[in-house]
Amino acid sequence: MEKSLLIVESPTKAKTLQKYLGPEFIVRSTKGHIKDLPRNELGVDLEHDFQPKYVTILGKAKVIQELKKAASGIDEVYLGPDPDREGEAIAWHIAEALGDKNRKFHRILLMELTPKGIKEALSKPTALDRARYESQQARRILDRLVGYQISPLLWQKVKTGLSAGRVQSVALRLICDRERAIMAFVPEEYWSLIACLSGRQPPPLEARLVKIRGQEAKIADVEAMDRLLEELDEAVFKVARVDKKPQKRNPSPPFITSTLQIEASRRLRFPPRKTMLIAQRLYEGIDLGDEGPVGLITYMRTDSTRVSGEALEAVRRFINETYGPDYLPKAPHRYKSPKAAQEAHEAIRPTAVVRRPPDLKNFLEKDEYALYELIWRRFVASQMSPAIFQVTTVDVTAGDCLFRATASVLQFPGFTALYQEVRENEEEAPAKLPPLEVGEVLALRDLDPQQHFTKPPPRFTEASLIRELEVQGIGRPSTYATILSNLQDRIYVAKEKYGLRPTELGLVVNDLLVESFPGIMDLKFTAHLETDLDRIAEGQVPWQKVLREFHSPFSQALKAAKEKMPRVKQVPSGLVCPECGQPLVVRWGKNGEFLGCSAFPECKFTGNFTRDQQGKLMLMEKAPETEAVPCPQEGCTGSLVRRRSRRGFFYGCSRYPDCKYIQNKPPVKTSCPQCGFPWLAQKGKKLVCPREGCGYEEAAAANEAANS
Repeated sequence: MEKSLLIVESPTKAKTLQKYLGPEFIVRSTKGHIKDLPRNELGVDLEHDFQPKYVTILGKAKVIQELKKAASGIDEVYLGPDPDREGEAIAWHIAEALGDKNRKFHRILLMELTPKGIKEALSKPTALDRARYESQQARRILDRLVGYQISPLLWQKVKTGLSAGRVQSVALRLICDRERAIMAFVPEEYWSLIACLSGRQPPPLEARLVKIRGQEAKIADVEAMDRLLEELDEAVFKVARVDKKPQKRNPSPPFITSTLQIEASRRLRFPPRKTMLIAQRLYEGIDLGDEGPVGLITYMRTDSTRVSGEALEAVRRFINETYGPDYLPKAPHRYKSPKAAQEAHEAIRPTAVVRRPPDLKNFLEKDEYALYELIWRRFVASQMSPAIFQVTTVDVTAGDCLFRATASVLQFPGFTALYQEVRENEEEAPAKLPPLEVGEVLALRDLDPQQHFTKPPPRFTEASLIRELEVQGIGRPSTYATILSNLQDRIYVAKEKYGLRPTELGLVVNDLLVESFPGIMDLKFTAHLETDLDRIAEGQVPWQKVLREFHSPFSQALKAAKEKMPRVKQVPSGLVCPECGQPLVVRWGKNGEFLGCSAFPECKFTGNFTRDQQGKLMLMEKAPETEAVPCPQEGCTGSLVRRRSRRGFFYGCSRYPDCKYIQNKPPVKTSCPQCGFPWLAQKGKKLVCPREGCGYEEAAAANEAANS
């Protein structure tokens, strides 16, 4: 029987497919893209309508030769890279590399790596999609035009090694604009009032002041609060309304790429890039022992909430058998996908809902298990009955004031039996109120006035930034993980306890780009460009037309920026040099940002800095200088010196690279009482002798007591 060749982009994916397809197919992988624009030049012919200059990626010539060898004598070649625009580009370049007038190429879209999904894809092959390929090509050229022409400008004006990106720089603007809003924020005082009341039966209830004389309650200061409390001294607290009604809470839709990244960040503390890498493994296939490699989830780059009819039937059957008919709605839930979603794709779901997470625990790594469980629970819950709450609202009048108490009691758990949801900015209502009747007079137990101050807008987290990018229509969910990683890798943004904060370098770069390239940095313009790329993919507009409309104003802005963009090698810090009293400035070096004296070279003071919660710079105290201590490696004449890496400080031998001894903890200047070695090393809560063979150790606390 004549064999067919199937080419995909991932070796893991190839292994999974080969298991299912058997000897009738030869399955090979490209290990990613095989062609791209050259790294050392623009690679776009601006004089000939933006024609790209593709070259074979370094190391992929051998891969292409292996593919040609595998294709020898084969007339039917199936191209199965990922079912997105990047995958379409890989498929297109494979066809170009293996092109032969007698050879037929079939594009297949592998939405899930299961026997059913593979069989379905092979039974419905299509031609290569030129429009989708040209959309990817247009995006690649746009990103190259911006990155390769603005980045060198930043090297010249600010610091070498910087980068600009068409979407990356707009994401940076969002973070910088939020930081400036935080720094400019002036808190305003306001007060709230809670009345603790008792009815005829327990428990007591707490009611919050909501209206004064029919208007929203606004108490600006303590004087206004004192006047109100005087008015309430003789007031009668009476129940004016008791309202009880059921309230439904519907489940959320199954995951798409952006919501998966958001939820994995919020629940599992996974950075978006980690989420996508793990999801890729779950999609491409996990070895399940006797079953071999199995694709556990559907394709993870999707903006569609659609679920296939067969998957709906399976999950409804599972819910009915596992939880009972009360948990199964009469009809499947249908969810609306975001605008411009590719409805040919499905939502991210388990390929087989009967594969419960506990059944796979022995085959999955810890993080793989956590993400699979999240996807599985979200999908099953999305087709379960709503949760039903009994919501009770009680209005209490007191003079001209209206107080309100609300309680929410779960009557039927519905989907929450499987997937608990905590929604942002949602206050948890008390679970129980006493039985009350309209007209009932309540006893005042206490009035609790509380002072508050308005808070600045919160910094973006990775999850909330992804949500904002999606709402604004900037970039695509498949690119969000890379954008966030690039911003942090370039030291434009720091990920801190309170969220993403722009560095001084990030603020400087953002300001220069906003001033010189207002079009590229405009959120609406960037979103419009994404729409144009979608229109290219749908065959509605030629890709060259979109590039021409972009490049004309961009080239003019670039020319002006080369002449007018100021050089910024340092920025004011608002701090004073502790040695000479001159202003300190923020400068950038190989190891990142630091403070230096503006009077350099007369004053050579430098220091590190941190920021408070509002972003204000604070000078860090210098670590005390340590005396030279010998390297503990036998026969080594070097000494330990303090060095710095991206992860912090460490101590290494001065004879590196001849000696590669390192330790994270500083040496303690206490000689070993057992062998006389001149210092000890801190290991957890103990001090130990670093000399090989000695083995002495003592409690660190004892040593601290001895030194005090």
